[in-house]
Amino acid sequence: MLQTNLCKGKLIVVEGIDGSGKSTQIDLLYKWLRGKGESVYFSEWNSSPLVKSTTKLGKKERMFTPTTFSLIQVTDFADRWENFFLPMLKAGVIVLADRYAFTGLARDVARGIDPQWIRNLYSFAYQPDLTFFFRIDIDTAVDRILASRAKIKYYEAGMDLKLSDKRIDSFRIFQGRILEEYERMIKEFNFEVIDATQSVQKQQKNIRGLVRQVLQDWDGLPSPKTSAHRHNKKPQKAVQN
Repeated sequence: MLQTNLCKGKLIVVEGIDGSGKSTQIDLLYKWLRGKGESVYFSEWNSSPLVKSTTKLGKKERMFTPTTFSLIQVTDFADRWENFFLPMLKAGVIVLADRYAFTGLARDVARGIDPQWIRNLYSFAYQPDLTFFFRIDIDTAVDRILASRAKIKYYEAGMDLKLSDKRIDSFRIFQGRILEEYERMIKEFNFEVIDATQSVQKQQKNIRGLVRQVLQDWDGLPSPKTSAHRHNKKPQKAVQN
């Protein structure tokens, strides 16, 4: 379904249900690679300058249907792909993505959208050089989320699907569906499965070992001394190393 990455750069992504700890791990990986002198670009889900304000408004007003939610998220991804991912990969940069097309595939199918239709939407994207899937049970994910903030968000709980009147129960059902979709994709898209219940340090050690293999004998773009690349919900300007 996905295209082969023939660019000089490397594409590394992290996936997992909410509360899996993937964002912590990719942040550590980013800092480690930068410390090694690599040129690295980071992007996270729903961070396109083109549509993120619309997405935020739609979530706030609870306006999205499963189809419109799917379309606005693929628009966000396509904008970041064309304007950031692809140019960086062509330049020889390591691109790190906190969520990738697989998030769209898993969540949209969990919302009842036709799997083939969604796959066609994301068919322009490249197969990553390395995809980490952070496997975790629903109970642990819930505990982690509630330990970090007051409540579970409306759409991450799948409340729009009317699975349960109770948000936490809806979360368990919806994220359980997403987890099933991720499990189905492991072999097809060559996911590297990380036990997300292990310590942060042990997970990072395993991740770095696999990244070293991908970057072995690779000659990418050296890290510029004047800038660091990050693109997220609060884009950062170039900073001095």
